[in-house]
Amino acid sequence: MERRSFLSMGAAAGAALWLPRSFGAQVGAPGVSRGSGYRNLLILVELKGGNDGLNTVIPFADPTYYALRKNIGIKRELAIQLDERTALHPSLQPLMPLWRSQQLAIVQGLGYAQPNLSHFRSTEIWDTASRADQYLRDGWLTRAFAHMPVPTGFAADGVVIGSPEMGPLAHGVRAFMLTNPAQWSEATWPAMPTTPILQTRNPALTNHRDNAGSVGKGIAKAPNRVRPAQRQAQLKTVFPNGAFGNAIKTAMQLLALQDVPREGASNNTAQSQPTGGQGVAVIRLTLHGFDTHQNQQVRQTALLRQLAEGLTSMKSALVELGRWDSTLVMTYAEFGRRARENDNKGTDHGTVAPHFVMGGRVRGGLYGTPPTLARLDGHGNLPLGVDFRQLYATVLGPWWGLDASAILKQRFEPLPLLRV
Repeated sequence: MERRSFLSMGAAAGAALWLPRSFGAQVGAPGVSRGSGYRNLLILVELKGGNDGLNTVIPFADPTYYALRKNIGIKRELAIQLDERTALHPSLQPLMPLWRSQQLAIVQGLGYAQPNLSHFRSTEIWDTASRADQYLRDGWLTRAFAHMPVPTGFAADGVVIGSPEMGPLAHGVRAFMLTNPAQWSEATWPAMPTTPILQTRNPALTNHRDNAGSVGKGIAKAPNRVRPAQRQAQLKTVFPNGAFGNAIKTAMQLLALQDVPREGASNNTAQSQPTGGQGVAVIRLTLHGFDTHQNQQVRQTALLRQLAEGLTSMKSALVELGRWDSTLVMTYAEFGRRARENDNKGTDHGTVAPHFVMGGRVRGGLYGTPPTLARLDGHGNLPLGVDFRQLYATVLGPWWGLDASAILKQRFEPLPLLRV
Protein backbone atom coordinates (compact mmCIF):
# COMPACT_ATOMS: atom_id res chain seq x y z
CA MET A 1 0.00 0.00 0.00
CA GLU A 2 1.30 3.47 -0.87
CA ARG A 3 1.56 6.16 1.78
CA ARG A 4 -0.82 8.32 -0.22
CA SER A 5 -3.61 5.81 0.46
CA PHE A 6 -3.86 7.13 4.01
CA LEU A 7 -7.23 8.81 4.60
CA SER A 8 -8.45 11.07 7.36
CA MET A 9 -9.52 9.72 10.73
CA GLY A 10 -12.66 7.64 10.62
CA ALA A 11 -12.36 6.87 6.91
CA ALA A 12 -11.85 3.51 5.21
CA ALA A 13 -10.42 0.63 7.17
CA GLY A 14 -7.28 0.72 5.06
CA ALA A 15 -6.32 3.94 6.77
CA ALA A 16 -5.67 1.98 9.95
CA LEU A 17 -2.67 0.41 8.27
CA TRP A 18 -1.01 3.80 8.33
CA LEU A 19 -2.53 5.46 11.38
CA PRO A 20 -1.92 4.07 14.86
CA ARG A 21 -5.01 3.00 16.77
CA SER A 22 -4.22 5.33 19.63
CA PHE A 23 -2.18 8.35 20.42
CA GLY A 24 -0.16 6.36 22.96
CA ALA A 25 0.70 3.74 20.39
CA GLN A 26 2.18 6.35 18.10
CA VAL A 27 4.22 8.00 20.82
CA GLY A 28 5.66 4.69 21.87
CA ALA A 29 6.15 3.37 18.36
CA PRO A 30 9.62 2.46 17.08
CA GLY A 31 11.42 5.41 15.59
CA VAL A 32 9.49 8.04 17.54
CA SER A 33 11.26 9.76 20.40
CA ARG A 34 9.17 10.77 23.40
CA GLY A 35 11.89 12.19 25.58
CA SER A 36 13.38 15.02 23.54
CA GLY A 37 10.55 17.46 24.26
CA TYR A 38 11.31 21.04 23.30
CA ARG A 39 14.84 20.13 22.33
CA ASN A 40 13.08 19.16 19.14
CA LEU A 41 12.62 22.44 17.29
CA LEU A 42 9.51 23.35 15.29
CA ILE A 43 9.73 25.85 12.41
CA LEU A 44 6.38 27.01 11.03
CA VAL A 45 6.24 28.65 7.59
CA GLU A 46 2.99 30.53 6.99
CA LEU A 47 1.92 30.93 3.35
CA LYS A 48 -0.03 34.11 3.96
CA GLY A 49 -3.13 34.66 1.85
CA GLY A 50 -3.97 31.05 1.04
CA ASN A 51 -1.80 29.18 -1.44
CA ASP A 52 -3.38 27.50 -4.47
CA GLY A 53 -2.81 23.82 -3.80
CA LEU A 54 -3.89 22.48 -7.19
CA ASN A 55 -1.11 24.35 -8.97
CA THR A 56 1.38 23.43 -6.23
CA VAL A 57 0.79 19.67 -6.03
CA ILE A 58 -0.74 19.01 -9.42
CA PRO A 59 -3.17 16.17 -10.26
CA PHE A 60 -1.89 16.14 -13.84
CA ALA A 61 -3.41 12.76 -14.71
CA ASP A 62 -6.96 14.03 -14.07
CA PRO A 63 -8.34 15.67 -17.24
CA THR A 64 -10.80 17.63 -15.10
CA TYR A 65 -7.85 19.65 -13.79
CA TYR A 66 -7.15 21.07 -17.24
CA ALA A 67 -10.85 21.53 -17.95
CA LEU A 68 -11.18 23.70 -14.83
CA ARG A 69 -7.94 25.59 -15.52
CA LYS A 70 -7.70 26.27 -19.24
CA ASN A 71 -5.51 29.34 -18.74
CA ILE A 72 -3.59 28.78 -15.52
CA GLY A 73 -3.18 25.00 -15.42
CA ILE A 74 0.45 23.89 -15.26
CA LYS A 75 1.36 22.14 -18.50
CA ARG A 76 2.09 18.50 -18.01
CA GLU A 77 5.47 18.69 -19.72
CA LEU A 78 6.60 21.41 -17.29
CA ALA A 79 5.41 19.79 -14.08
CA ILE A 80 7.83 17.75 -11.95
CA GLN A 81 6.33 14.28 -11.83
CA LEU A 82 6.27 12.53 -8.44
CA ASP A 83 4.23 9.46 -9.36
CA GLU A 84 1.76 8.32 -11.99
CA ARG A 85 -0.80 11.02 -11.15
CA THR A 86 0.88 13.71 -9.07
CA ALA A 87 3.45 16.40 -9.89
CA LEU A 88 4.97 19.56 -8.41
CA HIS A 89 4.98 23.09 -9.77
CA PRO A 90 8.22 23.63 -11.72
CA SER A 91 9.29 26.39 -9.32
CA LEU A 92 9.61 23.73 -6.60
CA GLN A 93 12.51 22.00 -8.37
CA PRO A 94 14.96 22.98 -5.55
CA LEU A 95 12.98 20.68 -3.21
CA MET A 96 13.55 17.57 -5.30
CA PRO A 97 16.76 16.48 -3.51
CA LEU A 98 14.76 16.49 -0.27
CA TRP A 99 12.02 14.48 -1.96
CA ARG A 100 14.44 11.92 -3.38
CA SER A 101 16.13 11.50 0.02
CA GLN A 102 12.67 10.96 1.58
CA GLN A 103 13.04 13.89 3.94
CA LEU A 104 10.06 15.77 2.49
CA ALA A 105 6.45 14.76 3.14
CA ILE A 106 3.46 16.25 1.34
CA VAL A 107 0.12 16.07 3.14
CA GLN A 108 -2.78 16.59 0.75
CA GLY A 109 -6.32 17.70 1.51
CA LEU A 110 -5.63 19.60 4.74
CA GLY A 111 -8.47 21.73 6.05
CA TYR A 112 -11.39 21.56 8.46
CA ALA A 113 -15.13 20.89 8.45
CA GLN A 114 -17.54 23.74 7.65
CA PRO A 115 -14.76 25.92 6.22
CA ASN A 116 -14.83 29.68 6.58
CA LEU A 117 -13.43 31.59 3.58
CA SER A 118 -12.68 34.82 5.43
CA HIS A 119 -8.94 35.43 5.72
CA PHE A 120 -9.30 36.73 9.25
CA ARG A 121 -11.58 34.03 10.63
CA SER A 122 -9.91 31.08 8.91
CA THR A 123 -6.48 32.27 10.04
CA GLU A 124 -7.87 32.47 13.58
CA ILE A 125 -9.14 28.89 13.30
CA TRP A 126 -5.74 27.59 12.19
CA ASP A 127 -3.92 29.67 14.83
CA THR A 128 -6.09 28.51 17.72
CA ALA A 129 -6.86 24.98 16.43
CA SER A 130 -10.57 25.57 16.95
CA ARG A 131 -13.63 24.21 15.23
CA ALA A 132 -15.31 26.46 12.68
CA ASP A 133 -18.04 27.28 15.23
CA GLN A 134 -15.69 27.64 18.21
CA TYR A 135 -13.86 30.78 19.35
CA LEU A 136 -10.70 30.26 21.39
CA ARG A 137 -8.52 33.00 22.82
CA ASP A 138 -5.06 31.45 22.93
CA GLY A 139 -2.95 30.14 20.10
CA TRP A 140 -2.46 26.38 20.00
CA LEU A 141 1.25 26.75 20.78
CA THR A 142 0.48 29.06 23.69
CA ARG A 143 -1.76 26.33 25.12
CA ALA A 144 0.99 23.78 24.56
CA PHE A 145 3.52 25.87 26.49
CA ALA A 146 1.00 26.44 29.28
CA HIS A 147 0.40 22.70 29.48
CA MET A 148 4.12 21.91 29.57
CA PRO A 149 6.37 24.96 30.04
CA VAL A 150 9.48 25.43 27.97
CA PRO A 151 12.63 24.98 30.11
CA THR A 152 13.62 28.14 31.93
CA GLY A 153 17.08 28.03 30.37
CA PHE A 154 15.58 28.72 26.95
CA ALA A 155 15.65 32.31 25.73
CA ALA A 156 11.94 32.21 24.88
CA ASP A 157 9.09 29.91 23.96
CA GLY A 158 9.07 31.11 20.39
CA VAL A 159 10.14 33.77 17.91
CA VAL A 160 8.01 35.33 15.18
CA ILE A 161 9.90 36.74 12.19
CA GLY A 162 8.34 38.54 9.24
CA SER A 163 4.83 39.12 10.57
CA PRO A 164 3.19 41.64 12.93
CA GLU A 165 0.85 38.91 14.16
CA MET A 166 1.68 36.35 16.83
CA GLY A 167 -0.55 33.70 15.24
CA PRO A 168 -0.34 30.37 17.12
CA LEU A 169 1.72 32.12 19.82
CA ALA A 170 -1.08 34.60 20.55
CA HIS A 171 -1.38 35.61 24.21
CA GLY A 172 1.85 33.89 25.10
CA VAL A 173 4.09 35.52 27.70
CA ARG A 174 7.51 34.35 26.51
CA ALA A 175 7.37 35.02 22.78
CA PHE A 176 9.43 37.38 20.64
CA MET A 177 8.39 39.44 17.69
CA LEU A 178 11.73 39.86 15.98
CA THR A 179 12.12 41.89 12.81
CA ASN A 180 14.67 41.08 10.15
CA PRO A 181 17.67 43.42 10.39
CA ALA A 182 18.24 43.36 6.62
CA GLN A 183 14.71 44.21 5.56
CA TRP A 184 12.58 45.48 8.43
CA SER A 185 12.47 48.45 10.76
CA GLU A 186 10.49 49.25 13.87
CA ALA A 187 8.21 51.48 11.82
CA THR A 188 6.89 48.47 9.88
CA TRP A 189 5.26 46.99 12.97
CA PRO A 190 1.77 48.23 13.85
CA ALA A 191 0.72 48.44 17.47
CA MET A 192 -0.63 45.16 18.80
CA PRO A 193 -2.96 46.16 21.65
CA THR A 194 -3.77 42.76 23.11
CA THR A 195 -0.81 40.41 22.72
CA PRO A 196 1.74 40.33 25.53
CA ILE A 197 5.22 39.76 24.12
CA LEU A 198 8.24 39.35 26.31
CA GLN A 199 11.43 41.11 25.33
CA THR A 200 14.01 38.90 26.99
CA ARG A 201 17.40 40.10 28.04
CA ASN A 202 19.38 37.56 26.03
CA PRO A 203 22.02 39.69 24.27
CA ALA A 204 22.03 37.23 21.41
CA LEU A 205 18.56 38.50 20.56
CA THR A 206 18.04 41.96 22.02
CA ASN A 207 19.83 44.93 23.44
CA HIS A 208 20.35 44.44 27.14
CA ARG A 209 17.84 46.41 29.22
CA ASP A 210 17.24 46.42 32.91
CA ASN A 211 13.54 45.77 32.32
CA ALA A 212 11.50 44.46 29.42
CA GLY A 213 10.68 47.45 27.25
CA SER A 214 7.34 48.10 25.65
CA VAL A 215 6.19 49.47 22.34
CA GLY A 216 2.60 50.32 21.49
CA LYS A 217 0.26 49.80 24.44
CA GLY A 218 2.43 47.51 26.47
CA ILE A 219 3.82 45.46 23.61
CA ALA A 220 7.48 44.57 23.92
CA LYS A 221 9.21 43.95 20.62
CA ALA A 222 12.72 43.36 19.40
CA PRO A 223 13.12 44.95 15.96
CA ASN A 224 16.70 45.09 14.76
CA ARG A 225 17.93 43.96 18.17
CA VAL A 226 20.36 41.26 17.12
CA ARG A 227 24.02 41.37 18.03
CA PRO A 228 26.11 43.91 16.15
CA ALA A 229 27.37 42.65 12.81
CA GLN A 230 30.82 41.84 14.13
CA ARG A 231 29.27 39.45 16.67
CA GLN A 232 26.70 37.78 14.46
CA ALA A 233 27.06 34.07 13.80
CA GLN A 234 28.84 33.38 10.54
CA LEU A 235 27.21 30.66 8.47
CA LYS A 236 28.58 29.23 5.23
CA THR A 237 25.08 28.76 3.84
CA VAL A 238 24.09 31.26 1.15
CA PHE A 239 20.55 32.54 1.68
CA PRO A 240 18.25 33.90 -1.05
CA ASN A 241 17.75 37.62 -1.43
CA GLY A 242 14.49 39.24 -0.40
CA ALA A 243 12.43 39.49 2.75
CA PHE A 244 11.75 35.77 3.10
CA GLY A 245 15.37 34.79 2.52
CA ASN A 246 16.52 37.38 5.02
CA ALA A 247 13.97 36.17 7.57
CA ILE A 248 15.33 32.63 7.22
CA LYS A 249 18.88 33.93 7.57
CA THR A 250 17.92 35.78 10.75
CA ALA A 251 16.26 32.66 12.14
CA MET A 252 19.33 30.53 11.45
CA GLN A 253 21.65 33.15 12.99
CA LEU A 254 19.39 33.21 16.03
CA LEU A 255 19.77 29.45 16.39
CA ALA A 256 23.53 29.67 15.98
CA LEU A 257 23.79 32.38 18.62
CA GLN A 258 22.07 30.20 21.17
CA ASP A 259 25.41 28.46 21.59
CA VAL A 260 26.90 31.76 22.82
CA PRO A 261 26.66 32.19 26.64
CA ARG A 262 25.18 35.36 28.03
CA GLU A 263 27.63 38.18 28.51
CA GLY A 264 29.30 37.95 31.90
CA ALA A 265 28.48 34.26 32.32
CA SER A 266 30.90 31.40 32.02
CA ASN A 267 30.08 28.19 30.20
CA ASN A 268 29.76 26.48 33.56
CA THR A 269 27.08 28.75 34.98
CA ALA A 270 23.36 28.16 34.95
CA GLN A 271 22.95 31.36 32.96
CA SER A 272 24.56 29.85 29.88
CA GLN A 273 22.19 29.09 27.05
CA PRO A 274 21.57 25.44 26.17
CA THR A 275 23.92 24.25 23.46
CA GLY A 276 22.93 22.99 20.03
CA GLY A 277 20.67 25.89 19.12
CA GLN A 278 17.98 24.90 21.62
CA GLY A 279 17.21 28.34 23.00
CA VAL A 280 13.67 28.45 21.58
CA ALA A 281 11.03 25.79 21.00
CA VAL A 282 9.44 27.26 17.88
CA ILE A 283 10.22 29.77 15.12
CA ARG A 284 7.46 31.12 12.89
CA LEU A 285 8.20 32.65 9.49
CA THR A 286 5.79 34.17 6.98
CA LEU A 287 5.90 34.33 3.19
CA HIS A 288 3.34 36.90 2.05
CA GLY A 289 1.39 37.28 -1.19
CA PHE A 290 -0.57 34.07 -1.83
CA ASP A 291 -3.99 35.73 -2.25
CA THR A 292 -3.80 35.26 -6.03
CA HIS A 293 -7.16 36.49 -7.34
CA GLN A 294 -5.52 37.62 -10.55
CA ASN A 295 -2.42 36.98 -12.63
CA GLN A 296 -1.77 33.87 -10.60
CA GLN A 297 0.72 32.20 -12.93
CA VAL A 298 3.28 34.98 -12.59
CA ARG A 299 2.71 35.63 -8.89
CA GLN A 300 2.59 32.06 -7.68
CA THR A 301 5.57 31.06 -9.81
CA ALA A 302 7.68 33.69 -8.05
CA LEU A 303 6.31 32.85 -4.59
CA LEU A 304 6.87 29.11 -4.89
CA ARG A 305 10.40 29.75 -6.12
CA GLN A 306 11.02 31.87 -3.02
CA LEU A 307 9.56 29.12 -0.87
CA ALA A 308 11.63 26.34 -2.44
CA GLU A 309 14.90 28.28 -2.43
CA GLY A 310 14.24 29.44 1.13
CA LEU A 311 13.48 25.96 2.45
CA THR A 312 16.55 24.58 0.69
CA SER A 313 18.79 27.18 2.31
CA MET A 314 17.13 26.50 5.64
CA LYS A 315 17.95 22.82 5.34
CA SER A 316 21.57 23.65 4.48
CA ALA A 317 21.91 25.92 7.52
CA LEU A 318 20.27 23.40 9.86
CA VAL A 319 22.70 20.74 8.69
CA GLU A 320 25.55 23.19 9.23
CA LEU A 321 24.28 23.85 12.76
CA GLY A 322 23.83 20.16 13.52
CA ARG A 323 20.09 20.74 13.93
CA TRP A 324 18.57 19.03 10.89
CA ASP A 325 17.64 15.82 12.69
CA SER A 326 16.08 17.69 15.62
CA THR A 327 14.03 20.15 13.53
CA LEU A 328 10.59 19.75 12.00
CA VAL A 329 9.63 22.31 9.33
CA MET A 330 5.95 22.66 8.44
CA THR A 331 4.04 24.97 6.08
CA TYR A 332 0.47 26.11 6.70
CA ALA A 333 -2.06 28.66 5.43
CA GLU A 334 -5.58 29.78 6.21
CA PHE A 335 -7.10 27.93 3.22
CA GLY A 336 -6.53 26.85 -0.35
CA ARG A 337 -8.10 28.15 -3.56
CA ARG A 338 -11.15 27.24 -5.60
CA ALA A 339 -10.73 24.48 -8.16
CA ARG A 340 -11.95 26.50 -11.15
CA GLU A 341 -9.94 29.51 -12.32
CA ASN A 342 -11.70 32.87 -12.31
CA ASP A 343 -12.06 35.41 -15.13
CA ASN A 344 -8.89 37.25 -14.07
CA LYS A 345 -6.60 34.25 -14.60
CA GLY A 346 -6.49 33.72 -10.88
CA THR A 347 -8.28 31.71 -8.20
CA ASP A 348 -10.66 32.69 -5.43
CA HIS A 349 -10.79 31.57 -1.80
CA GLY A 350 -11.22 27.84 -1.45
CA THR A 351 -10.98 25.09 1.11
CA VAL A 352 -8.34 22.38 1.42
CA ALA A 353 -4.73 22.48 0.28
CA PRO A 354 -1.54 20.41 0.49
CA HIS A 355 1.27 21.32 2.85
CA PHE A 356 4.92 20.39 3.21
CA VAL A 357 6.70 18.81 6.18
CA MET A 358 10.47 18.36 6.09
CA GLY A 359 13.29 17.38 8.41
CA GLY A 360 15.96 14.80 9.04
CA ARG A 361 13.49 12.55 10.84
CA VAL A 362 10.60 13.00 8.42
CA ARG A 363 9.32 9.92 6.62
CA GLY A 364 9.01 11.39 3.15
CA GLY A 365 6.27 10.70 0.64
CA LEU A 366 2.68 11.56 -0.23
CA TYR A 367 0.11 11.48 2.56
CA GLY A 368 -3.49 12.47 2.97
CA THR A 369 -6.23 12.58 0.36
CA PRO A 370 -5.51 13.49 -3.28
CA PRO A 371 -7.85 16.10 -4.77
CA THR A 372 -11.09 14.57 -6.03
CA LEU A 373 -12.15 17.04 -8.70
CA ALA A 374 -15.27 15.01 -9.51
CA ARG A 375 -16.59 15.67 -5.99
CA LEU A 376 -16.58 19.47 -5.74
CA ASP A 377 -19.24 20.99 -3.53
CA GLY A 378 -21.89 23.43 -4.67
CA HIS A 379 -19.40 26.30 -4.49
CA GLY A 380 -16.80 24.50 -6.56
CA ASN A 381 -14.58 23.62 -3.60
CA LEU A 382 -12.73 20.42 -2.78
CA PRO A 383 -13.99 18.18 0.04
CA LEU A 384 -12.10 17.83 3.29
CA GLY A 385 -9.44 15.15 3.31
CA VAL A 386 -7.46 15.51 6.56
CA ASP A 387 -8.25 17.72 9.55
CA PHE A 388 -5.33 20.12 10.01
CA ARG A 389 -5.31 19.38 13.72
CA GLN A 390 -3.97 15.92 12.94
CA LEU A 391 -0.82 17.69 11.79
CA TYR A 392 -0.73 19.63 15.05
CA ALA A 393 -1.26 16.41 16.99
CA THR A 394 1.82 15.02 15.23
CA VAL A 395 3.88 17.93 16.54
CA LEU A 396 2.45 17.85 20.04
CA GLY A 397 2.53 14.07 20.49
CA PRO A 398 5.27 12.22 18.61
CA TRP A 399 7.53 15.26 18.15
CA TRP A 400 7.33 16.89 21.58
CA GLY A 401 5.84 14.11 23.73
CA LEU A 402 2.92 16.18 25.02
CA ASP A 403 -0.72 15.27 25.63
CA ALA A 404 -2.15 16.46 22.32
CA SER A 405 -5.75 15.70 23.31
CA ALA A 406 -5.56 18.00 26.34
CA ILE A 407 -4.10 20.85 24.29
CA LEU A 408 -6.35 20.48 21.23
CA LYS A 409 -9.42 19.81 23.41
CA GLN A 410 -10.25 16.77 21.29
CA ARG A 411 -8.47 13.63 20.19
CA PHE A 412 -6.85 13.68 16.74
CA GLU A 413 -4.73 10.87 15.37
CA PRO A 414 -1.16 11.91 14.60
CA LEU A 415 0.08 11.43 11.05
CA PRO A 416 2.78 8.77 10.60
CA LEU A 417 5.35 11.26 9.36
CA LEU A 418 8.29 10.63 11.68
CA ARG A 419 11.15 8.15 11.71
CA VAL A 420 14.48 7.74 13.50
